[in-house]
Amino acid sequence: MASGWAQDGAVQEQIDATVDSAVEHAKRRLPKGESLTHCEECDAPIPERRRQAIPGVHLCIHCQSELEKSDKGAALYNRSGSKDSQLR
Repeated sequence: MASGWAQDGAVQEQIDATVDSAVEHAKRRLPKGESLTHCEECDAPIPERRRQAIPGVHLCIHCQSELEKSDKGAALYNRSGSKDSQLR
């Protein structure tokens, strides 16, 4: 039995919403289309094996690593609403 403002299952619903949000974010970031031969950021050649392994790749390994570092903390929590609004 829940106490306070939260209804039964509210915490699990918040966890599920956070996971669903992260999955959708990851799906949107997947490369699409034809792989480039050169990085769109730095114009370095993208190795053939990388283009075969990741269809639709547009960045070299270095630029992809930098992009992932800058996005590291972006999806650690559900940004669709505050905790209080989701638990009421």
